[in-house]
Amino acid sequence: MVSENELADLCDENGFLSDTGNWSDDIAQAFAAQEGISLTDAHWEVLSLLRDYFTAFGNSPANRALVNFAKQQLGPEKGKSLYLMGLFPGSPARVGSRIAGLPKPKNCL
Repeated sequence: MVSENELADLCDENGFLSDTGNWSDDIAQAFAAQEGISLTDAHWEVLSLLRDYFTAFGNSPANRALVNFAKQQLGPEKGKSLYLMGLFPGSPARVGSRIAGLPKPKNCL
């Protein structure tokens, strides 16, 4: 498991990984714990989706883009804001991107 100090050393001023290449399952678990989230298969599915989005488009998605991409890739039941907010409360794009080891989405506070 990654310690809080090790995790802090890997992050930028916004608490996101400075280098996406440092991401691992352990780092995802540590970020999720900070957010009060216990990762399930459904979470991992969306984290994989977020990383696929980043690979395809070179940035982290905004919420609307995440919903649309999830709808395309995972189907209409999972491509809904309520579904994603149930997994990643507050801002699914921001919280999910952080746990997925991606940069902060440009339009997220």
